[in-house]
Amino acid sequence: MRLLLIRHGQTPSNVGHLLDTTAPGPGLTELGEQQAAALPQRLADEKIDALYASTLVRTQLTAAPLAQARGLEVVVRDGIREITAGDLEMRGDAASNDQYQRVAFSWPAGKPELRMPGGENGTEMLARYDAVIEEIAASGVEAAAVVSHGAAIRTWSAARAGNLDADWAIAHPLPNTAVVVLEGTPATGWTAVTWSDLEMTGAEPHSGR
Repeated sequence: MRLLLIRHGQTPSNVGHLLDTTAPGPGLTELGEQQAAALPQRLADEKIDALYASTLVRTQLTAAPLAQARGLEVVVRDGIREITAGDLEMRGDAASNDQYQRVAFSWPAGKPELRMPGGENGTEMLARYDAVIEEIAASGVEAAAVVSHGAAIRTWSAARAGNLDADWAIAHPLPNTAVVVLEGTPATGWTAVTWSDLEMTGAEPHSGR
């Protein structure tokens, strides 16, 4: 299966560098709307059989132009929402942002038991994300687009793709509406094909569990 993980378009909280992770969350900025509107053309060469978005408004708004262009329903699932910031919610200082990323990227580095202050741990986050990906795979589609969130995409991909790791995810932030393409299945594992237009090569996939 081919899996396209798409970060949502720009939000006001992105502009303010705020850890904004609770539902329903903000909408898109004018730039974010333009980014979403450009997705159908950017992905014109990609086969997409199903389209998913998280329970946060910004992912659904980002998915809408693609859904209209492809004649697809947007399937909304909570499991692909952003990593919960917990006690760090709506903070925008450098120390809080650093702590959030440090905890999140410790999970694919082998420490999924660590917990975001007042939030979830890596075992919980990866399990909810896995459940949605497993649902998509079980549906039998050949290719699916999942509009999700930057930290969630980076963390899950680093934990599950055999040719990615935490160091790669830390060093390669995803701009708004960046796309990570993976191929594989939950049973056989995943290989990253592209990361925000970077071609990937490397190890065989693993299940990451």
